[in-house]
Amino acid sequence: MTLASRIPSRLRLGLCSLLLLTAPAFAAPIPVTATFSILGDLVKQVGGEQVEIHSLVGPDGDAHVYQPSPQDVRTLSQSKLLVSNGLHFEGWLDRLAQASGFKGAQVVASQGIQARAMADDDEEEHDGHGHDADEHHHHDGMDPHAWNDPENVIVYVNNIAQGLSRLDPEHADQYQANADAYVRQIQTLDGEYRPRFAALSAQQRRAITSHDAFGYLAQAYDLSLLAPQGINTEAEASAADVAKLIRQIRQEKIKALFVENISDPRLLEQIARETGVQPGGRLFSDALSAADGQAPDTLSLLRHNLDTLLKAMEQQ
Repeated sequence: MTLASRIPSRLRLGLCSLLLLTAPAFAAPIPVTATFSILGDLVKQVGGEQVEIHSLVGPDGDAHVYQPSPQDVRTLSQSKLLVSNGLHFEGWLDRLAQASGFKGAQVVASQGIQARAMADDDEEEHDGHGHDADEHHHHDGMDPHAWNDPENVIVYVNNIAQGLSRLDPEHADQYQANADAYVRQIQTLDGEYRPRFAALSAQQRRAITSHDAFGYLAQAYDLSLLAPQGINTEAEASAADVAKLIRQIRQEKIKALFVENISDPRLLEQIARETGVQPGGRLFSDALSAADGQAPDTLSLLRHNLDTLLKAMEQQ
């Protein structure tokens, strides 16, 4: 006679019911892979304790020049959900997914966003300012940096909530509640800065950034942001482009210049020397900072960038 058979049937039934009531829906958090740190943070904001996040491109990393590692292949193969930006941002992703044998669910965070076209993309491909057609990270004329507009972040968050809810419907209400709370924070931030930028003159709203990563932000707040590089940090600006930009800075008396956390600052330092315009601070374009930095999460990144731009522009 086994030990189980010695336990009265009513007691066995009660023990089974207790185990069912106390058992979690998942034995462990859902393993999710995000392609870069900003998406990883947004997934964490929505998923909370129900998700375990791995960001392929970490803090201060540049997704334009990222090369997947064997560990990344293993991590993706074990994930249940892959969250990517889309808009041709992750040119390496299809090969990575194929190498890993990934069979899980996918969320394209930018789905539903009207992509911003790069106005002079075709011309830039021939003059050296942009990127060649066969480049590893060619974006087909679309600007992939949609997360730099707070309104687009709301789209990202809702897409992530829907993806997690499809994968884990038992916690769908929790995911949507987390998303709604985060959206309210984004809307509060956006509402704080829009009237302050609107109060600036057209001359004050002009600035130089390292590469063309802030087109959506410029569009949202009616700014004019110029860059010596195109949307791809792998593409070097030509000497002619730099000279043209220097002339424009002098002619239009642009006084705001910003370096980025993922870019080599030497090009902007050269421009600063030749124009006398000193950098007004550092912006976070394609990646969060380290946990102890100025932009450890997406909300902090948006606030830091808007605050840094605004303070410099107000002084022009």
